[in-house]
Amino acid sequence: MKEIGGYIEFESYSGSLYHEEAKALNCGRNCLAYLIETKGIKKIRLPYFLCSSVSKVCGKYGVEVRYYHIDPYLRPVAEFGLSEDEWLYVVNYYGQLSQEEITALKHRFGRVILDNSQSYFQRPNEKIDTLYTCRKYFGVPDGAFLYTDKSLERELPQDESFERIHYIMGRFERTAGEFYKESADNNHFFADEPVKKMSKLTENLLRSYDYDRIARRRTENFEFLHEHLEARNGLKLNVPKGAFMYPLYLENGAEIKKELCSMKIFVPTLWGDVFDICKENSLEYSLAKNIVPLPVDQRYGREDMEYILSKL
Repeated sequence: MKEIGGYIEFESYSGSLYHEEAKALNCGRNCLAYLIETKGIKKIRLPYFLCSSVSKVCGKYGVEVRYYHIDPYLRPVAEFGLSEDEWLYVVNYYGQLSQEEITALKHRFGRVILDNSQSYFQRPNEKIDTLYTCRKYFGVPDGAFLYTDKSLERELPQDESFERIHYIMGRFERTAGEFYKESADNNHFFADEPVKKMSKLTENLLRSYDYDRIARRRTENFEFLHEHLEARNGLKLNVPKGAFMYPLYLENGAEIKKELCSMKIFVPTLWGDVFDICKENSLEYSLAKNIVPLPVDQRYGREDMEYILSKL
């Protein structure tokens, strides 16, 4: 029977999702699992500069994996052809790939999967399977979007995240350190999760945001940092809409990250799995070690960016 009355639950929001037309799933790695099942993917070419969660999905579903390098501009070194039935997995690092570059890769290779987990506000190209993740951009415990032209023939269960949102609520009222383990545990939670629909809680939260404001704030913060750091940055960058983070590539970036974290400016080391599969003299190893990903998200404004610069 339908429940009426009683205590009032979390508010239901009526706004639009930024990716309203996409399939709403529980996590980014399961967007790839969804494609493996619907497209019948047996072989895939992955970049070395990638976290192990993607290769683990491939292993879980018996997909044969080969690797390729990227160049200093964070683009694929595409000096190869795909074998029969092989797919190319392209990561749009820090939103640096233009629509024209993505289209060119599609024309050249045909079977392309675009990972836009670091470019939430970049619209998908037509006829390119494209995935987005939500937890890198918003305070939600799950969520991903997938644009593809095929659907699973089976009904998916729906994720439930009310028991995993505690660390997000906790940081809202206290400090990040008190809830860091819960945050990490939630990331690990998805390692063995099957493909599910996005939770009702996360979808509801995603209908509450002012996306124009969020994208504008992220872009402005990125622009401000780039104006002051471009001359010192080892990366040549475009300013993306609604930037993920500002990647500052320095020769001593690893030391800088430790110093910033000691000042409670928390900057991650992304793609740490690269240290296990790449040689120390490789570009990928240096990028993972020495890129300092500075926060530019919607929580912060000009004063915060000036503070970061002063500490740098």
